[in-house]
Amino acid sequence: MKRIIFLAFLSVQAVFCIGQQPDTLIKKLDSLATKSDSAKPNNTNPSAYNQATKLNVPTYFILLGSDLKQAFTKPFHMKSRDWKYLAAGAGTIALLTFADEPVQKFAIGLRNNNPGLRGVSKIITDFGGPYEFYTLGALGAYGFIFKNQKMKTTTLLATQAYITGAALQTTLKFVFGRARPTFFDPNTVAHPTFRGPFSKSIDYQGNRTNASFPSGHATVAFAAATVYAMEYKNKPLVPILCYTSASLISLSRLTENKHWLSDIVAGAVLGYLTGRQVVNNYHRYATIRSPKKKRGNVTFNIQYQRGTILPGMVYRFR
Repeated sequence: MKRIIFLAFLSVQAVFCIGQQPDTLIKKLDSLATKSDSAKPNNTNPSAYNQATKLNVPTYFILLGSDLKQAFTKPFHMKSRDWKYLAAGAGTIALLTFADEPVQKFAIGLRNNNPGLRGVSKIITDFGGPYEFYTLGALGAYGFIFKNQKMKTTTLLATQAYITGAALQTTLKFVFGRARPTFFDPNTVAHPTFRGPFSKSIDYQGNRTNASFPSGHATVAFAAATVYAMEYKNKPLVPILCYTSASLISLSRLTENKHWLSDIVAGAVLGYLTGRQVVNNYHRYATIRSPKKKRGNVTFNIQYQRGTILPGMVYRFR
């Protein structure tokens, strides 16, 4: 996780350095200056992923820095509609906090009474968080081996979504400082509490832990899943597999007694929004980089032949 934060820091530094020059790519990518990301559908045709729109090392970090900048400064550019959505989401999560304790007790009882579920839960939860990079690495290797430019690009975007989501959830964990279910002694009834910034996360055994809200596993799982789901939306099975995997990883955090229900939901929403923002940001980049189609022009003239005035039109192809 420290490496991820370091990469995020480097990307933000790159953005600020590049942003000193007028009319730079980073300014053109800024979605906060546009009316809507959905004004024009993203072109996910395989031919759109070519030499002009591929990601190299510099553009990867420019895009990553742009993702982080937009994600962290979004609250300062929100419109009335955005505030309404935020209020609705916050209200829903607030209501879910009343279900945290009963859901936690149910999940733990289910896990303790089913040894098979206990083993499966541990395996699934390991595929979330840092282990998710193994899956992304395998998909990226497939793209490179079989020269599938779309798969290579999508996997790079998924890593950007992973890093951006990890940076966001780490910041929110610090702000809210919520205690995990495992913070309490196993013989004590766990109560979800928000302790605020600068609170020490030391569990009953004296081990240092990070805060609970939102779930980091749910955030990065849904962030990466959303990237693949959006880029391969023309293949119905892909979104189903992506969101099912992300959901199972998230639910495993309940059976592993690592998170409350509201942590999971908040992380899933945060990850979904992060994935969408990363994908839309790339397609703004692809639109900028794509060669512009040259159009022909039409000129009109008048000719005089044998005492007759003849209007003419000439179309020049380019």
